[in-house]
Amino acid sequence: MLPTPTLIATVPLGIWIYLFFARGNFWQLHEDDSDPEPLERWPRVVAVVPARNEAETIARSISSLAKQAYPGEFSVIVVDDHSDDGTRPLALKAAEESGAASRVSLRAAAQLLPGWTGKVWAMNEGVAAVSEGAPDYLWFTDADVEHAPDTLRRLVSRAEKGSLDLTSLMVLLRSKTLPERLLIPPFLYFFLMLYPPRWIADPKARTAGAAGGCNLLRRAALERIGGLEVIRREVIDDCALARAVKKSGGGIWMGLTRKSVSLRSYGSFAEIRDLIARAAFTQLHYSGFLLLATLVGLFATYILPLVSFFGGEDPAWFLAATAICLMAVSFGVTVRFYNLKFFWALTLPIAATFYAYATCVSAMRYWLGRGAQWKGRAQAPQP
Repeated sequence: MLPTPTLIATVPLGIWIYLFFARGNFWQLHEDDSDPEPLERWPRVVAVVPARNEAETIARSISSLAKQAYPGEFSVIVVDDHSDDGTRPLALKAAEESGAASRVSLRAAAQLLPGWTGKVWAMNEGVAAVSEGAPDYLWFTDADVEHAPDTLRRLVSRAEKGSLDLTSLMVLLRSKTLPERLLIPPFLYFFLMLYPPRWIADPKARTAGAAGGCNLLRRAALERIGGLEVIRREVIDDCALARAVKKSGGGIWMGLTRKSVSLRSYGSFAEIRDLIARAAFTQLHYSGFLLLATLVGLFATYILPLVSFFGGEDPAWFLAATAICLMAVSFGVTVRFYNLKFFWALTLPIAATFYAYATCVSAMRYWLGRGAQWKGRAQAPQP
C-alpha cells in the first residue's frame, strides 16, 4: 500500500496527466491566421453591436467595423441599450469620420422586458431591426472590440467553406497592467479548458462554446433554433447560443486571434474579480454543491502539487514536481501567446486561488440577490 503522502501526490498528478493528454489538447493554442479563400458570391452581412455605456471604446470599435475590407454587402447596427454616457453621439461621429455614415445606423433599445438579460435583449433588438432586409449572416460583436480590417472576410470565408452556422473568434484581451498579466492569461486558459476548441468543432462531441465578442451566425440557423428568445435568460449568452446551434445540427467553430483586440482595460484586481464574478456561479448552475466541488477541485489541481512538493516526502515530491511541470508547460503556451516571459507560467496557482475567491464572491452576490452584475443590472435569476 502506498504511503499517505505519496497517495495524496498521485491525485494532482492524475489530474494533470488527464488535462495534458486527454482534454482535447486545449492548451495547444492555434491562432487563426489563415488567408481567406475567395468566394464566387460574398453573402450579405449585418453587424449587430449591443452597446451600454461604452463611451470609452465605441469610437474605435465602430471605426474598425467601418474599415472592414469585405467584398460583399455589409452594414452595421448599433443598439444603444439606454446609455447615459454619450455612447450614441460618439458612435455616429465615428461612423461619419470613417466615411461610413450610410452603412452605420443606430437603434435605441426598447425597455428591457422581464425574463431577458440585457445583452441578449439588445442583440434581439438588432435582429428585429434587420428582419426585413434578411441578411445571410449576423455578426454579433461587442462595442469594446477593435477588429482587424480582414476579420469579417476571414469569418465568412471559413463559414462558407466549412458550411458552419456559428463561427466565433476569441479576441485578444489586454495584458499590460499587473492584474491583467497575472489573471487575464489564466482567463483564456481556464475558458479553453472548459471548452476545448477541438471538441467544439467536433459534431460528435457535446461540448459547445463561443466567444461573445465576435460571433458570426448564419441567419437560417437563428431561425431554425427559434430566434434569440431561446437564450433570453442566459447570462453566458455566447455559449448558450453555441449549444442551441449545435443541438439543432449546425456546425460550429471557435478560434483565437491576436489581430482583433479587446479595448477594455483592467487596472485593478477588483475589476477582474467583478469580471469573473459576473458569470462564475452561473457556470455552476447556481449550485452550492458544485461550488464546493469546484473549490475542492481547484485546491487539488493547483495547490496540492505545491503542498506535496514542499513537503519533501520521497517519492511524493517527485510526483508533485511532475504535476507542476505539466502545469507550467501547458500554461506556458498561453503565457507566450500573450508575449509574456515564461516566469508568469509559474503563477498559475496564485491565479487559481484568486479565481476561487472570485467564484465565492459570485455565489454570495447571487444569494444576496445581486447575481451576474453588469452595467448596473443584476441579471441572474433570484435565488
